Amino acid sequence: MVILAGTIRVASGKQSAATQVLARLVEATRAEEGCISYSFAFDVLDDRLLRIFEVFRDEAALAAHWASPHMAAWRAEAAGLGVADREIWQYEATSGKQI
Repeated sequence: MVILAGTIRVASGKQSAATQVLARLVEATRAEEGCISYSFAFDVLDDRLLRIFEVFRDEAALAAHWASPHMAAWRAEAAGLGVADREIWQYEATSGKQI
């Protein structure tokens, strides 16, 4: 499994627009064969900070996601939302269990 976790910021006043754009991205990504989990959430104390959590079956599934049309659309719209301060970490999970 490949896990991505991190944050990005959107420009002040862009939370509503970002939510609309991200809803399309999340819906399309969750429909991908290799997507296990995919979510974005605004921080409760900072309305510009988006927390990101993604889980993909493997590197091939992640590569397919990055090459998808909905990711291209997100990249094209991100600049208009003032996306900045991107900090995302990638982890490999070799085993795990639900607790």
